[in-house]
Amino acid sequence: MANRAIIVVDLQNEYLPSGKLPLVGIEGAVSNAARIIDAARSGNDILIHVRHESPTADAPVFAMGSDNVKTIAAVAARDGETVIVKQYPNAFRETALKAMLDEKAVDEVVVIGAMSHMCIDATSRAAADFGYSVTVVHDACATRDVEFGDRIVQAADVHAAYMSALRWAYGKVVSSDEFLAR
Repeated sequence: MANRAIIVVDLQNEYLPSGKLPLVGIEGAVSNAARIIDAARSGNDILIHVRHESPTADAPVFAMGSDNVKTIAAVAARDGETVIVKQYPNAFRETALKAMLDEKAVDEVVVIGAMSHMCIDATSRAAADFGYSVTVVHDACATRDVEFGDRIVQAADVHAAYMSALRWAYGKVVSSDEFLAR
């Protein structure tokens, strides 16, 4: 049997409607992420929480020590669960994530969280590049509208583009129901 880790990426207050970077569909993503986390806690999966934090308290987003940098309560780590703090979109960059996964002989990672077009993408691609089998649970992830030139790209289109790219070359992309039915 494979050693599997669930990597919960950046489900933080900053992404709620009250935060500075509200995401489209964040409530649904958090609800589905909570289901995945609950299954991991009752099963044999390794659970790793990742939190983005700017290095200073006066940063425009994810300011160190602010309420917005805290994890959303419904998906927060419990006592004894691993929490990694990162400062880059890729959760592997300049963190102990890879060493932790290798120490536990993990060969499969499941990625959930925010934002689809940034940290989910960067972390999933890095995991695949490191040789892990990757699954992204698409409805346990969320993103926002983005701008390119004079065009606003709707969050649903951003999410679909990134999920299709990840599925095409980096791993499996499944729904929460599909994942939990395994």
